Parts: sequence; structure tokens; C-alpha cells
Amino acid sequence: MAEAGIIRRKLAAGRAVSAEGGPGADRGWRIGLARAARDLLKVALDVHALTVERRSLAELAELVPDRALIAVLEGPAEGLGAIVLSQPILSGFIEAQTIGRVRNQETPSRKPTRTDAAMVIGVIDAALAGLEGALAEEADLVWAGGFRYASFLDDPRPLTLLLEDAPLRVLRAQVSLAGGLREGQILLALPAEGRGERPETVPDASLSHDHGPMFSEALADRIHGAQTRVEAVLARLTMPLAQVMGLSEGMILPLPQAALDRISLEGLDGRRVGEGKLGQNRGMRAVRLTDKSSQDGGAGPAVAGSGFSVAGLAPYARPVAAASGDPAGDFPAMDFPAMDFPAMDPQDLSSFLATGTD
Repeated sequence: MAEAGIIRRKLAAGRAVSAEGGPGADRGWRIGLARAARDLLKVALDVHALTVERRSLAELAELVPDRALIAVLEGPAEGLGAIVLSQPILSGFIEAQTIGRVRNQETPSRKPTRTDAAMVIGVIDAALAGLEGALAEEADLVWAGGFRYASFLDDPRPLTLLLEDAPLRVLRAQVSLAGGLREGQILLALPAEGRGERPETVPDASLSHDHGPMFSEALADRIHGAQTRVEAVLARLTMPLAQVMGLSEGMILPLPQAALDRISLEGLDGRRVGEGKLGQNRGMRAVRLTDKSSQDGGAGPAVAGSGFSVAGLAPYARPVAAASGDPAGDFPAMDFPAMDFPAMDPQDLSSFLATGTD
């Protein structure tokens, strides 16, 4: 019962955040903007900062940057909103469509035109559709979904006459285009009181205690079924391209940094996630995870992206590499602490790798 109470409190807190435009709208707008720029403009758009604020209509007019493009949006139940593209971002969008790239130079500031608006309608609507899709199962869909481009303003003053004088939710995104060639703001202002339909799948704070274990079991099934690949790297050698092109069968490449008791375990992205010792297990080549802290007094090799250490794996270490004759790579598990690895000389490496024996 205590766990059920904790779950209810967490769900209630999550819904309270969502009601104020929290993680749902924040994440959805980031995704919508980035995908719209990628798919329609072939340009990378990065959101460096994004805030969701409650603002009055008068405050919105003060937030509009100088010479920005203002597009009026129409949504559910005749609700109106607005999206504002600052001058650097607008010019970057136009350049991507006209010359196929964002130039690495500033453009003269000018007043946006109706032609500019017509050229960015597709990007605006795609970003709004992306936001709506990301919120398909979240409460923020009530106020953030269903809006599309309606008209264009070249001056912020009529904005206070067109929009309803009611509280607004304003998403202020600080963005950059093409790796930082252009930086500026994109503002999205929508009525704070949502007029759309509430998604049927939004979690309810009255969920029973049984939903917690069911969710955990489903998540565990997905995670346990996931596969990953770790490579055991003896050494890495850097060579000029001309020398690589001249390689031929029978040539010998010296590996001065190679050590059979210092095998680097690396992920597919090349990042080092641990360290091991090369040896054998029941006639098969294998790598035993080592506790670096026991060798040099330092901390164990940390797994990238977490506070995890290979030192914690020592009591449960298993072979992580199989012989070539075992295509499944799933050879019998065996506690390495109970196994004595054969001592190997680096000069015997070639025969060891070829036969699996020392």
C-alpha cells in the first residue's frame, strides 16, 4: 500500500507539471523543430535552450524580436496562437530553400515579406505536426495540438488585436542552424486553456497498485531481449594512407603498445567501457574482466554514460569472446575467479589467435 501511495503521488506530480506545459511540450517541440528542418530544409537545427512560460498577451508583444516574422496560427475551437521566427533563423530557412545551404555570413536585416512567410509555411506546419504527434498520449496535447499556419503579420502591433486577451503558454526556444552558422529564437505562443481533446491514454493518478509490477515486467522483457556488442581490442595502430594502400599478405606490423593482460573493451562507437585479460576457457579464446583498482589503486574502468564500474562485475565475470568455431558466441558460463589463465608471451599471439591454444 505504501508503494501504491508513492506511485499515485509521482503520477499526480507528473500531471501537475504537464498542466503547466512541462516535459511533454518541451520535448515534443524540440523534436518537431529538429525534424521539420531536417526533412524539409536538409539543415540541422539544434535547440540549445527551451522554456515554457505563462505570459499575458501584452507580454508576448514585448518578447517579439526586431524584424521577426510573425505567423498567426489557427487551432481547435477557433483558437488562435502565433509563432515567431527571429531574423537570423528566418534568413537561414530562406537560404536553405533557395541556395541549398546556410551561408557562413551575416545577412542584412530587413522586414519580412509575405513571400518569406509563404516559403516557411511548410516548415511551420511540419514542426507543429511533429509537436502534435509527440504529444499523442500526453495531457499537453489539449492545448498544444491541432494548430496550423493561418496568416502572416509584418508588425507585432496587430498581434494584440487578433489574439484573445487571455493567458498564453509561450515556448521560447534558443536554436542554431547548420552547426551554429545562424543562431536566434523561435517563439510559440498558444492559449493556456486548452481547447483540444484530451488523449484517452493519458495516465490517471488513480491507477491501481497492480499497474506498477505490470509495467516493470514489460520493461524488463524489452531490456533483457536487447542485444549489444562489445569488442576486445588488443591495440590500435595509426598509419598513413599511402602505407595502408601498400600492405600485402605476409607483411608484419609491429604493435608496440599491445599487452595481453591489458585488453580494452570498447563499444560500437569506439568508447572504452572496460578492461580485460586475454586467455582461454575450455579450449576457447576468452577475455576476463579485470578489477583495475586492485592493480594500480585507482578506480575501476567506468562504463561510458553511467556511474557503473567494471570493478563491480568482478564477482560475476563471464567470457565475453568466443572461438571462431562457436558462431553463436554463447559458450558455457564459468566463473573466472576459479580459473587460472595460462601465461602467454606476446610473441605467441599469432598462433594463439589462429588455433585457440597457447
